[in-house]
Formats: sequence, structure tokens, C-alpha cells
Amino acid sequence: MDEMPRQTYVLRPVVVPEDLSRLHGPGEGKITLPQQLCWSKRVPEFDLGDEDQALEMYELVLDAARSPEDFAGYFNEELLARLWPELDLAPRVKQAWEDRHPSLTRVLAAA
Repeated sequence: MDEMPRQTYVLRPVVVPEDLSRLHGPGEGKITLPQQLCWSKRVPEFDLGDEDQALEMYELVLDAARSPEDFAGYFNEELLARLWPELDLAPRVKQAWEDRHPSLTRVLAAA
């Protein structure tokens, strides 16, 4: 009997912006994500004043981003730092961000 070839999966690279100060997205209010960053929700609107919604939005973008530019208009440097300890991310994503931006690790230590 012929053996079926084993499929291998290649994880796409983790996208991390070079400079967090370039994250100019809103820190409050409502934000609507484009379909390429939020294809799983029918209404891709999030209230950043609601921590659960802000966490969900950041987790979705961190998972869906394909380039550093995907973060610039949607992420806010201060809000990212505040949410960082609570974000539910794959270990490789969290590690890539913390390796590039050690300030996020300091946020974890202070939390």
C-alpha cells in the first residue's frame, strides 16, 4: 500500500513593526477594521473603551497582520502597552514582539 505523503505546514512569519512610536491609531472610541484584518466578524467594529473589545481587536490584528503597516492606523502605543499583559497570543508571537520591543517585557514585570 502506498503511503500518503505527509503534509507539512509552514507558519507564516510574525509581523512586528520596527518602532512602536509609529503606532498612531486611536486610544479610545470606536474603530472599524477592514476585512483583511477582521474577516471573522460580521460587524468589525470595536469600542476601545471596553477592555474586552479592545483585547479582541488587538488579538485579531496581531494574528491577521501581513505587514507592519497593518498596525500603524489601528494600534496605539499607549493602549498596546496597557493591554499587553492581558493579550492572549501564541507564544511565538508574544516572543517576537518582546524580543523586538523589550519595553513590553518591562510592562509585564510591572503588572
